[in-house]
Parts: sequence; structure tokens; C-alpha cells
Amino acid sequence: MGSCWDSWVEEALKRLDSRKVLRSVRPVFVSSQDARPATTGFLFDSEEGQELETFDGPGIWDRSAVEVEMSEPTFKKWMQDTSSLGEEVLDVPVADRSSSTFKKLLLFSGNDYLGLSSHPTVRKAAAKAAQEYGMGPRGSALICGYTCHHRLLESSLAALKKKEESLLCPTGFAANMVVMATVGCISSLLSDSRKPLDNEKVAIFSDSLNHASIIDGIRHAEQLQEVKTFVYRHSNMAHLNSLLSSCKLEKKVVVTDSLFSMDGDFALIVELVELRRKHNFLLVIDDAHGTLVCGENGGGVAEMYGCEKYVDICVGTLSKAVGCSGGFIACSKKWKLLIQSRGRPFIFSTALPVPVVAAAHAAIAVAKKEKWRRDMVWRRVRDFFSFSQIEIWSPIISLVIGGEEMALLASRHLLKSGFHVTAIRPPTVAPNSCRLRITLSAAHTTADVKNLVNSLAQHIMLPPGDSVAKFSPKEKKRNGSEVDSSYMVISQSKL
Repeated sequence: MGSCWDSWVEEALKRLDSRKVLRSVRPVFVSSQDARPATTGFLFDSEEGQELETFDGPGIWDRSAVEVEMSEPTFKKWMQDTSSLGEEVLDVPVADRSSSTFKKLLLFSGNDYLGLSSHPTVRKAAAKAAQEYGMGPRGSALICGYTCHHRLLESSLAALKKKEESLLCPTGFAANMVVMATVGCISSLLSDSRKPLDNEKVAIFSDSLNHASIIDGIRHAEQLQEVKTFVYRHSNMAHLNSLLSSCKLEKKVVVTDSLFSMDGDFALIVELVELRRKHNFLLVIDDAHGTLVCGENGGGVAEMYGCEKYVDICVGTLSKAVGCSGGFIACSKKWKLLIQSRGRPFIFSTALPVPVVAAAHAAIAVAKKEKWRRDMVWRRVRDFFSFSQIEIWSPIISLVIGGEEMALLASRHLLKSGFHVTAIRPPTVAPNSCRLRITLSAAHTTADVKNLVNSLAQHIMLPPGDSVAKFSPKEKKRNGSEVDSSYMVISQSKL
């Protein structure tokens, strides 16, 4: 039987390869920086009872968030688009990272928007917790894994999102799964029969470009026959209004990304709030890319639009602008109690390690004090527009190229130039909408952005003069077979 499974797996891999969806990991080596600027300050954390070191501007350690190195074997495999499990780095002498064996790259593909992953205070918090507590109790939150450190972080996140409570989850993906599972279970709990009748189910209205974790969470609820799903066209409020108006189910939920990870555009939060008033639905947003990046206080996209009190449940992550790992759900006390009682991905997962929780708590505190980091991100957004004349809306820049081979070629040329920018391909995006996904960070400099745009101009014909190329998803066809990329002209001769 073992040999049969080997052959089946081999055949499955061949089919994935023929469809060009066989994926690889490309290991990088993180740079190490540990210098201090002249100007420092201290923020007293009343919850932890300790002082946290903060700074008035970027430090050399911030470069660790965007500077990486890649071994020559890994670099060659990427350039040749050869599949890899990362095993090639096992034979690389890590201690001797000479320029001849390692390629220096500047990250324009990560999600560390504020550069907090390398902040001295975040490092110290993780190290101190690890030294004092190890990883902490290894069990689910409902058994023994929930500590005072978890409670402190949840309180900070609830305050950030202006909600009564928040709940930590192992990942942002799990957080969305938990919410969708809990929303669905309400129909079963309130039904007199074992399974909810059709008219007792929860109606979930989901944006067509929502993150995979939302989609998978909804699919799970569908399998349990607890929900009925309606997918509305991306940010199309007229279509959503029509679906809501024609739906006879009483329990309605609208769920959307707040800042879409593959297109860089914002959900129409104000319009969604207006529809919420009209149709009385539960509004759930996934603020993974907006948390700490948007809003005067870093509260996210809802704060940026002044709509925080109208968002019922806000899902977030600690692995992007917070610079750590994990996910969270900000909500009311009632929702938290229900989620921690019925959300299986939360109930049956080991709680986050204490050092990760301590680091995330420190990162939230630092971000509140070092507001210049958020300003710096948006300066880089303006820099990119200034140098490229491409109109963008956020630190996520989606340059739609179209064909897979062309996107891979463009990515490899940027790699040659020293920029880590990956080609995004199906199934992450629709066929014929392959793209370069560029992300900006507070750890980048104006010169970094200028050099990137100059490299892009060598391979992609950016608009001349004062003309502006727009990459608005609202102007693209989203039927799964065609995307309007008329604003993006790829020069075959340059590739």
C-alpha cells in the first residue's frame, strides 16, 4: 500500500507541475544589526511595570526588517524556477557568509509594515520572557496555556480596536476560521432540531476577493449545513445591496477584508456601514493589513474612516505590522464568550508561546509611542507615486502583468537587481492576473524606493511624463478569465 501512495503522490505532483502551481520555499538569512541612535526615550508600561525603550527615528537595526541574504544555490534555483524544499541551505556554511556565496537582497515582499520585528524593545521582551518563563505552559488556552501575559495583550488589542474584548488565536488564518465557525454555530444552537432548517440558517455575504481564511471558514460552516453563502462582486455595493434585499433569512453577516492583500485597495467601509443601518447585518472585517498601519492611532481601516463603533467583529493578525506572530479577534464580551466556547480552531489549538505574546505586547506599546513609523510608511507610499507616477492607495502595490511567464520573468529581473519581489500566480489570484506584489515598510528609505522604481522601469514601461497609470481593482474585470491590464505595458524586449 505504501508504494501505491508514493505513486499517487508522484502523479499528483506531476499534475501540479503541469498546471504550474507547484510551489517552492526560498530560504533567506536574516541580517543582524544592533546599534543605537543618539536620541532615545523610555515609555513606562504600567501593565508590565517596566520601562520600554523607544526612539525618535529609525535605527540601523530597522534594516534587519528589510535586508536579507540568500545563498547562491537558493538564488540559482529561484532564477531557474526550479522547485525546492529549501534543503540546499543545509550544506551552506552559515558562519562564513561571504559576498561570493551569498546574495544581498532588499525585501519588498514582506508584511512588516512598521519594521517592528527587529526593534530592540521587541527583541528584549521576547528574550526576557524566554529566559524567565521558557515557552510557557504548553496547552490550549482553555486548559493551561492562557497566562497573565495573554490577558495583558488581549486588553491592549481591545483598546487599540475600541472593543470590549479581544481573543488571541494561533494565527490570523485561524482567527478568521474561528469567527466563521462561531457565526455558523448560532443557527444550530438556536434551532429546535438537530440541524437548522433552511430558514434558520445564517446568511453570509462575502466579498469575492476575501482572504482564503475567510473562504475556508465559510466552507467549513457550509459543510455543517449552518450557513448559506452569497458572494458579492468585489466592493460592489449595488450588488451587495441587491443580494441583501432579496435574502429572506433573518440572520445576516457581511464579511470583508478591510485592506485587500493582493490588490492594495480598501473596502468601502463607509458604504458598508450605511448598508448595515439599512439591513441590520453583523459587520465583520479582517483588518490584517490595516492594523497599526491605518488610522491616527493605528486602530486600522475602521478608525481611518471613523467607523469603529459600527464594526461588530474585527479580526487581526500579529504577524504583519505588529512584527510578531499570531492572530486575534476584537469583539464584545458576549461574542468572546461564545467564540471561546464554540470556536473549534481556538479550542483545539495550543496557546501562543509566552515570548511571542510578550514581544507582541511590547510592539503594540512601541507603535503607540513611535507614531513616526506609521508616518514613514505613508511617506514611502508617496515616494513610490512620485517616482513612478502610478497611483496607489496603500503600502500594498499590485502591478498586474497578466501571463504567468511574464510575471516570473519580471520577478527574476528584479531579483537580479537585488530586490526580493515575488510573482503572485494562481491559485492566489485569478488566471491571467499574475502580478508583482510590492509592499512598503517604515524600514525602507526614499532611496530604496527610488532604486526599486528605477529597476522596474528597466523591465516595465512605466507611464511617461505626468501621465498616471491606475491599478484600481474597481476598473478590472473579475470574471476569473480576464483582467484589464491596459494600464500596465510590459516590454518583451526589456524582459
